[in-house]
Amino acid sequence: MPSVQDILISRVRAAVGAAVGGEHADLEPLVSPSTNTKFGDYQVNAAMSLGKRLGQKPRDLAEKIADRLQVADLCEKVEVAGGGFINLRLREAFLNDQLSALARDDRLGVAPADPPRTIVVDYSGPNVAKEMHVGHLRSTVIGDAIARVLEFQGHRVIRQNHLGDWGTQFGMLIQHLQERGSAGGTLQGDLNELYQEAKRRFDADERFAERARQRVVLLQSGDPDTLRQWRELVAISKRHFQQVYERLDVSLTEGDYRGESSYNNMLGEVVSGLDQLGLLRESEGAQVVYPAGFTDRQGQPQPMIVRKTDGGYLYATTDLAAARWRIEQLQADRLIYVTDARQSQHFAMVFATLRAAGWAPDRVQLEHVPFGTVLGEDHKPFKTRSGEVVKLLELLDEAEQRAEAIINQKNPQLPRDQRRVIAHAVGIGALKYADLASDRIKDYVFSW
Repeated sequence: MPSVQDILISRVRAAVGAAVGGEHADLEPLVSPSTNTKFGDYQVNAAMSLGKRLGQKPRDLAEKIADRLQVADLCEKVEVAGGGFINLRLREAFLNDQLSALARDDRLGVAPADPPRTIVVDYSGPNVAKEMHVGHLRSTVIGDAIARVLEFQGHRVIRQNHLGDWGTQFGMLIQHLQERGSAGGTLQGDLNELYQEAKRRFDADERFAERARQRVVLLQSGDPDTLRQWRELVAISKRHFQQVYERLDVSLTEGDYRGESSYNNMLGEVVSGLDQLGLLRESEGAQVVYPAGFTDRQGQPQPMIVRKTDGGYLYATTDLAAARWRIEQLQADRLIYVTDARQSQHFAMVFATLRAAGWAPDRVQLEHVPFGTVLGEDHKPFKTRSGEVVKLLELLDEAEQRAEAIINQKNPQLPRDQRRVIAHAVGIGALKYADLASDRIKDYVFSW
């Protein structure tokens, strides 16, 4: 259904044609919402630019247009103001009719996208073998809102949960599991505790660190026992992630998971492809690209490393591979990445490299949707007094408990099961709303 603004534009065009002739009726009438609602709901600026063209005073021309403006069914007041503005105030009855019509329409008056596009939205992206914490809330909630809105518009939305499921930390974790002798290395207990135990050993014991590095080699070469334990870590982590997503009513499913490991066999091809295109350079033994327009503090071209001196790959290499796969295999028209604003330069450099290599043609939109960091009350990236981040499940529990306490106080007569249902809706809804209602770009302070 046409918007109120579209209806008003049509009426203003007709009035302009009646006032100064049909040849001027195609002039953009410049109908816009009023900047100050005390003057009206909409403002018509057509007389300002048209007056100059016709050599007439804009105020006089605005009077002519207003006299011929047929909007009695829409507006309770039409008023010429200032040097030639026309202010319009809508009738309450008209607004009621519009809202009633919208309420009967499943799409609330929003036209389906034409043409629909294939859009990949990359969001959430937690790390395997670590529990989700409050820092994961923003990407998850903002990304899901974007995916749902685009889907409602009629686009084909492909969600991608880019899990951190590969790298040195898995050698460390698997070696620690092997050596602590728990059921042949079977994962038991708290994911975060396991990670912290392994990290303390890795930092303090050089011999363990070397064994962990060797375990990485075994993992990358496909050692069956090492792969089994890695898959177990991934499976247990996915179950935890899904538990969080279900509590949050987030639309990510296990079918949307695609970890860093998925792109391993493409990384060498990325580097060799950059080399063949003449974009690869060597810097202090590492292989790098120099995306145009990026300089360091000394004004020198800034490199983006795609292969380290030891032959290892970096996030940039994986992100290049993932983008190519999404464009070529998923046939994406638009890629959206929802991450912390501190990654803004990283993605700008990745996007510039994709363009320079021709891997992202002009038809494909590349967008980073940054958001501010979650800070503690000391205005530093959020951690508890013990130095640990708050687990996201603990935050969800706290929100529901606080909501239930209010319900128990105000409506103790409600059945207990009903109070819990309401507490879940209010607690989780409040968390999501608080995040979406704040300025996306700004950092915000987390406080219980």
